[in-house]
Amino acid sequence: MSGFVYSEKPIRIERGEGPYLYTEDGTEYLDVGASYACTPVGHCHPDVVDAVTEEAKDLFYVQASYPVDSRDKLYNRLAAIAPGSIDNVWLCNSGTEANEAALKFARAATGREKIIATKRGFHGRTMGALATTWKKKYKHYYEPLMDGVEFVDYGDVEQLEEAVDEDTAAMIVEPVQGEGGIYPASAEYVKAAREITEEAGAALIADEIQTGLGRTGKMWACEHAGIVPDILTSAKGIASGLPMGATLVQDWVAENHGNHGSTFSGGPVISAAAAATLDVIVEEDLPSHAAEIGEYLAEELGAKIEADEIDARRVRGKGLMLGIEVKRGSNRLVKNLALKEQVLALPAGRTVLRLLPPLTIDKGHADQLLKSIDSVMGGADQ
Repeated sequence: MSGFVYSEKPIRIERGEGPYLYTEDGTEYLDVGASYACTPVGHCHPDVVDAVTEEAKDLFYVQASYPVDSRDKLYNRLAAIAPGSIDNVWLCNSGTEANEAALKFARAATGREKIIATKRGFHGRTMGALATTWKKKYKHYYEPLMDGVEFVDYGDVEQLEEAVDEDTAAMIVEPVQGEGGIYPASAEYVKAAREITEEAGAALIADEIQTGLGRTGKMWACEHAGIVPDILTSAKGIASGLPMGATLVQDWVAENHGNHGSTFSGGPVISAAAAATLDVIVEEDLPSHAAEIGEYLAEELGAKIEADEIDARRVRGKGLMLGIEVKRGSNRLVKNLALKEQVLALPAGRTVLRLLPPLTIDKGHADQLLKSIDSVMGGADQ
């Protein structure tokens, strides 16, 4: 018997350490995709491994109605790093669940139905989150989906002003679109989204599933615009790749959240992993490090593109969330980087090579990546 949802790659991974993954024969791969940003502190960080090991000795699981130290520690860590005065946390198992909760909380708190989402946006694959995801290929097998969703052009303030009204429960938006092609929103657009939703009495949901936890050079990408959303969602790297998501909400939403729950909300072992991951991000100041290394990579890639050294149109993004827009298929480039250069990257659509490395990579790792990109995108392979 075999799995049927994923097409397996011809690389069997045995172990990981730092920014590297290793196969059974010891071949070393530089992981600049971090499995879609799921390992922000690198693979098998010793602090996270120790936290998981110690918690597993004491308590694998008890449901969230019973307080446990590891979950309480995580609640406090998240409240401490949340933007503004947000200190209400709901834990779940994935990013799509975090966004499902956000949509439900917004509707319950406002008593309204309408949801504004953006074109090119991606918010998950369950029926509610999928309804707010733009690309048709993810949706058409499963329609009809949740009603009440209206899409606007990403970055268009005038459209947003027209769309948000007294029937709007929330706008959900990625500060940097990930799956849609690594498109950062301008600070002006994010500020406008905050003002427009607040004036209408609607919730602003910042989907920081991919952008959060330091990836863009600040703890949360919304902080680049200096705004505080009503609801913020996090997942992917929050527990170093173990299954966890979090929905953080302001008081007015928490007080009217409706009736929601999850069997595996904040399991002790995974909470321990998440708290340890956040400790590493804060103590090692990984957001600042991501800003520094990301700027170096972006400048070097931009110079190579300008000088026609690599076959690409442009580079865009923030921090260590970068996209290289290419002239030919991104999936082939990902394959060539893996098989010829032992570098694991990701596509974002057909024409964007996506880079989401662990936030711990240094200049040497960045130079290794640049050399591999030169080889694959600047030579006969193109």
